[in-house]
Amino acid sequence: MRGAILYGPYDVRFEERDEPTIIEPTDAIVSIAATCVCGSDLWPYRGINPVAEPTPMGHEYCGIVEAVGSAVRTIKPGQFVIGSFFASDNTCPNCQDGYQSSCQRREFVGGAQAPLLRVPLADGTLVTTPEVPSDDLLPSLLTLSDVMGTGWFAASAANVERGATVAVVGDGAVGLLGVLAARQMGAERIIVMSRHESRQRLAREFGATDIVTERGEEGVARIKDLTDGIGADSVLECVGTQESMMQAIHSTRPGGSVGFVGVPHGVELSGEGLFSTQVRLHGGPAPVRRFLPELIDLVCDGKINPGKVFDLTLPLDQVPEGYRAMDERRAIKSLLWP
Repeated sequence: MRGAILYGPYDVRFEERDEPTIIEPTDAIVSIAATCVCGSDLWPYRGINPVAEPTPMGHEYCGIVEAVGSAVRTIKPGQFVIGSFFASDNTCPNCQDGYQSSCQRREFVGGAQAPLLRVPLADGTLVTTPEVPSDDLLPSLLTLSDVMGTGWFAASAANVERGATVAVVGDGAVGLLGVLAARQMGAERIIVMSRHESRQRLAREFGATDIVTERGEEGVARIKDLTDGIGADSVLECVGTQESMMQAIHSTRPGGSVGFVGVPHGVELSGEGLFSTQVRLHGGPAPVRRFLPELIDLVCDGKINPGKVFDLTLPLDQVPEGYRAMDERRAIKSLLWP
């Protein structure tokens, strides 16, 4: 089959690679119904995270189960499934506590920008939909595999509560879906930090009430102005840079919480500086598996439409353009149809 392979900075190719096969008896093979380019894919694409060898790309997926290993008990061929970017057994102590992305047997699920995908630990990783969904639901269901699940975790980790004031640092797909998550959780006021008009429009559609264009210390000052000098109850950090993390921490009121889900690059925190903020910090790789059942119901019931975050749709064989468009900020997120 043909799939996306990253050779080096700005060099993604759609070319022949081996079809995945059952390796372990707990594996499943999924025929991809839709996949996409993730913002985190841009770190290796830009050379910030170097790749040592040609690497199959993509970790967001949904589709039909084609085959399962001999030890798979609950997942069956023909079912429509969604899974996380980390495979998990969903039975270890960390999984039982809701942190499947730290499963004691976890495996990264990569190579999803292709027609077929091997998913390890299928019974613990994959979640079925009530029925095979219509095509119009596929974009929203696909987001649950990562960006919607990650935005939801950001809001959950930041302890978003009904009536809260929330600030979102980052206007990429995760940040925008963090807005949607915060609104769904009952936040009364949602302040989004964004300088891009198209992203501001979508943020407002998802539930944002205020837009802040300033960054750094000026951005913090603006949020303090909007909150009577106090700061936000909950802040979602969805970028992963030093500036974004400090902006998030300093925008949070004493006793408030930061949910950080941006993959950190060059972030260093001073213990002395943190000590005086009296801010809670919680985050990391999103345990998407924890949220999948609830999010699938919300999508299938028409209560949320996170698929609106896709503003570029391409056939899979044009995946290099999907990367270029996101890298050049011509697109928020690129949807790929096999």
